[in-house]
Amino acid sequence: MRTITIISLLLVIIGAINWGLIGLFDFNLVALIFGGAESVLTKVIYILVGVAGLLSIKELIDLFED
Repeated sequence: MRTITIISLLLVIIGAINWGLIGLFDFNLVALIFGGAESVLTKVIYILVGVAGLLSIKELIDLFED
């Protein structure tokens, strides 16, 4: 489970950096790397980042329960 948590946190960080770049510079790094905003690979990355965000909610709840 620890490996999934680490991967999840890395994906959340990637998503946060990408959203920061979009907000500040209107620059989508994920789309640039993976072939444009409409490419299947870009959409897969977005889905993985979303799932990682949902998993992070569980981690946050676990932190509050301790």
